[in-house]
Amino acid sequence: MEIGQSQTLMTALGFTPDAAQLYSRLLPLNGWPLVVVAATLSTSEEELTQAAAPLSDNGVISVGETLTVLGPTAVVAHMLERAAIRAQDAHDHLLKISHSVPYVAGTAARLQTTIGEEHPIDGEVIATEFSPEIFERMVAATSGDLLWLRPTVTVHPSEMRFISAIESTIATGRRCRGIYPLAALKQSPDVLRMRVEVGEEIRILPRVSTHLMVVGSTHAVFPDPLGPVEQPVVNVRQRAVIELVTSYFEELWRRALPAAELDDLPGAERRLLLAELASGAQDEQIARRLGVSLRTVRRRVAELLEDLDATSRFEAGAEAARRGWL
Repeated sequence: MEIGQSQTLMTALGFTPDAAQLYSRLLPLNGWPLVVVAATLSTSEEELTQAAAPLSDNGVISVGETLTVLGPTAVVAHMLERAAIRAQDAHDHLLKISHSVPYVAGTAARLQTTIGEEHPIDGEVIATEFSPEIFERMVAATSGDLLWLRPTVTVHPSEMRFISAIESTIATGRRCRGIYPLAALKQSPDVLRMRVEVGEEIRILPRVSTHLMVVGSTHAVFPDPLGPVEQPVVNVRQRAVIELVTSYFEELWRRALPAAELDDLPGAERRLLLAELASGAQDEQIARRLGVSLRTVRRRVAELLEDLDATSRFEAGAEAARRGWL
């Protein structure tokens, strides 16, 4: 029974059946002179040493003038220690390899540029605040419509200067369109109302993740990194980049809801909720996009179904479309 347990233990530790069987035969001979061990097993000392190499190489036995054999518990502890050392060595090696990744990435990037002639991207980083003065100079030197995303709207002294510049721009026949988050209707309705009064076209999304401004087909301005922070900003004049961000804006504009009634916050929230339901979004997704709790979403959906006298979300969507709410 003892031999069977040893064989099972040793093979589980990765030894071959032959090595496991030899271990079970050597274990009772622990501490014996090697010459006696060899004679007991009917072999020579040289042949025994060669056959026991897998065990001695792993530190399970020690072959000298006498034979030393670790017991099963000691074998497990010893093998765990060896595995831990190998794991640490592997970790250290992988860490060293990871330090080379930036060089590999840099090499790959450089190799890609050898496909054709290299040209720098046309643009620059504006490290200072994107002030009304910079905005006015950029607008005066360009043509075409103005598009922007505004994740935050605050009542700031410079805001009136921006609104005045927008009014002057629209007076020349240029179109100005802006997309704002639903929160702006709650936090700065007066600012949005002034923008609408001077002719800016405004639409609302549940959330707007980054600042962005596109001026005609010549400038795209956005923060680096992307987000609600307004500086530093990157001013890009590369045509392909401008076309890309313009397409992004137009897709958002298509999905956004017109803010025709800025005083009707409940109505705007209802239309956004209906739009989310119509898109097939789940309650968890709607809560995340509208920035409200899951409980609030479910309460508003229930109220909406009641207002529309509908028994299902499908019926609610159909009735909302019939009433012109969508």
